[in-house]
Formats: sequence, C-alpha cells, structure tokens
Amino acid sequence: MAEKKRKEIKGIVVAGLGGGSGKSVVAVGLVAALAGRGARVVSFKKGPDYIDAGWLSLAAGSPCYNLDPYLMEPEAIVSSFCRHCRDFDFAVVEGNRGLYDGVDAKGSYSTAELAKSLDLPVLLVVDCTKTTRTVAAMVLGCKHLDPEVRIVGVILNRVGTTRHEKVVREAVELYTGIPVLGAVRRSRQDVFPQRHLGVTPCQEHAAAGEAVRALAEKAEQSLDLTAIAAGMGALTSAPRYLESEEEKVESKVRIGILRDAAFQFYYADNIEALERRGAELVEINALKDSELPELDGLYIGGGFPETSARELSGNLSFRNSIKMAAEAGLPIYAECGGLIYLGESMVLDGDVFPLVGIFPVRFGLMKKPQAHGYTMLVADRENPYYPVAAELKGHEFRYSKILSWQGTDNNLAFAMQRGVGFINGRDGLIYKNVLALYTHVHALGTPQWADALVDKAFAHKKRQG
Repeated sequence: MAEKKRKEIKGIVVAGLGGGSGKSVVAVGLVAALAGRGARVVSFKKGPDYIDAGWLSLAAGSPCYNLDPYLMEPEAIVSSFCRHCRDFDFAVVEGNRGLYDGVDAKGSYSTAELAKSLDLPVLLVVDCTKTTRTVAAMVLGCKHLDPEVRIVGVILNRVGTTRHEKVVREAVELYTGIPVLGAVRRSRQDVFPQRHLGVTPCQEHAAAGEAVRALAEKAEQSLDLTAIAAGMGALTSAPRYLESEEEKVESKVRIGILRDAAFQFYYADNIEALERRGAELVEINALKDSELPELDGLYIGGGFPETSARELSGNLSFRNSIKMAAEAGLPIYAECGGLIYLGESMVLDGDVFPLVGIFPVRFGLMKKPQAHGYTMLVADRENPYYPVAAELKGHEFRYSKILSWQGTDNNLAFAMQRGVGFINGRDGLIYKNVLALYTHVHALGTPQWADALVDKAFAHKKRQG
C-alpha cells in the first residue's frame, strides 16, 4: 500500500526592527485574517511574554505557545513547535524586540536565531514614520547581516500617504530585491490600549473580539495575504516529531487554577504538562467564587491583582478558604501575582486591601518596573517542589514592591544568580506545602515543575484518604 501523503504545514516568523515597530498588529491581524478565510492557524510568541500570546490565541481561536531560546533547549523548541503544528495549515511566530536583538553583541537567543532553528522565513515589519529611502537601507542591512536569515517579504507600517508608500515600496524593492507584501496606514487609534504594564491583556479588554476583527479587516485591506502564504516555508523538521504523540496519563488528581481578570498568566505548555501527567484542571474565579472546590493542589499564576484589588479583598470567604487549605497542607504553587495574592495586603493610592495572609508581607505598586528580565535561581533551602541544588531559569516582570516583610531569609528557598527576586537576592516564600515566587517558569525549560506539582498533589490526596 502506498504511504499516505502528509499534508504540508507552512510557517513564517513576523519580526520587526525593534520594539514598537508594529509587529503585533501585523501578526495578530495576519493570524485573524487567515483564520477568517477558513485556514487552521496556530500561533507562537518568541520570548516569555503572556500578553501578546493572549492576543494571538484570541485571533487564532486556539492556544498560543511561547518559544524561548533562553529558557528552553533547542531540541525542546523544535519539538514543541512541530508537535503543536500537527493539526494546522499555517504557523505564525511573532518575534520580540528587533530581528537581531539578543542577550549579547552576537544576538544570542534573538528572533533571527529562532527563525534559523525552525528553518522558517521572516516577514519583516518596518516603521516608516518620517522616513522613505532610509527604510531600504535598514532592510538591506538586515538582509546582509546574516545571509542565513531568509527575509521573504517586508511590511511597511505607519505609512502616511499613497505617495509615501509608493516611494518607500520602490526603494525597498529596488535596493534589496525583497518584495513589499503590505503597507499599513498610520492611525491615531491604538487597537491595543496601553497601561502601566504595557499592552492591556485581551482578557481585560472590553471589546477584545471586536479589536481582533478590526485587525483582521485591516490585514485583508493592507497585506497581500496570498503572497505571504506563498512565501511561508514548509516545516522541514516536522516529520520525526509529528509521528509521535506524548501519552497522556489517566487523570489522578484535581488541581485548581485561578483564572479570571486578576490571574491570567499561564503558559499553554504548562497547562498541557500538568494534564499529561494526570492532572484534571479545575478553573476557579477568585473574584466571584465563594470558596475553593475539593482539590488536591492549587496553581496560582501571574496577572494583575492590583487592577482587581477591591474585588479580591472583598471576597473574604474565598480568601479564608485558601488560607485554611494552606493550613491543612494543600499543595499551592504561586507565581508573581499569585505571590502577591498570598501576602498580607496590598497598598494602592493609600488604600490598604487585605489579601489571603499566608505570608507576612505587604506590597505596594510603583510607577517604574521593580524587576524585568530573565532570572536564574538555585534552590538552597528545603522546599515542597524542588530538591536542594536544583537550578531554575525563568522570567520576572513586576511593578510591585515589598513595603514590609516580617519573615527571614530562612523562609526563602532560592538564591538569585540572575535577576532581582523577592528580597535580599532571594526568592521563593515557603509555608508548609506552599511555594510562592516572583519568577515565572516554563514547563519546557523546567520540566520537573509539573512532575513536582502533580506528585505533591497525589501525595496530599492519599493523605486525605
């Protein structure tokens, strides 16, 4: 019998010359427009960002997966990418910062390096504000800096007039030989509203669906979708990953996840890692639910507890149920916003909002970031989830500040090798089976995280009978 021909999956990386170039507008619009035409599109976000990933997920109608060369090994990135592309027609990867921007002068961990590791071509978005022929020089520089990076098209963003677009388009195509596959007009309306932590998450945007539809319409009008699809590259690494499917363990524990306007930051791979290891995930609303349901463990991700501080604080019965569960030994793992929620209180504009109160810490909110970037931690204290000497890589981004802390360094599980952490170069608050830290981890970079949480939940279930 002849071997069944596998359908071709095609992909592309949407990159920019720097932050604020408009690549999110193009990437979200492209994903939404292709999906609107009936294509099955899976999206990816380069780096640890949750918010862009949320918008891409909404546009595609399916989870967006983060790919981070700093947090993950190259093999894990390619494997994850190919496995998640299995049931789709197109894969769109949104880069971060500039195409060649990495952690050093060589561009290590850059969007360009990711594109090469995935063997995908690049669609380059260029901000054309107050410039014409110079755009061609910038594109030409990107073309020649690393010839292994295949730039198959350019999108002109924020063009002012028809003449402006014509001049830039002709210059780019004349001097670089790279086709211009779209031009997006300058607009005073910001589709992605900004606030203290940047772009507003789609979960908090009152008209998120409408915004995505507007971007899809803009993409239909401004981009040559047919040419972009034709320029996408086939997934050359896919076959050896597409054949194997990771087995999912039969459900053995119930792990709660706080998911609401305050807590939204969960990597799709983290959720899937817990499920593969036998966790039945139960979504819980900390703003509206009166108490925790029957659980074997609880995972509280990051988010913006400060924007819902009044509601979180006002839900006294729910706060008390978490505190009582912690006292009873329920395994709880909390990151960033989850850490804040488990603290004593948060002070906003002089108002004090009591929180769960597991940890004796009071938080405040500053106007400037208090920590932002990758982290590296070493466990040097006994804790519920990681063995002593375990090394973790993660990411932190916060505007919150510790106003008072009644604990000691002995209550903190990790020494910071890179990053700020909680206080005094340390992170990871411990109480019974609770571990709360500012660092976010990704299951592909820290696979022991999911194992530990599920194992701890299973042990708790057995103790409870």
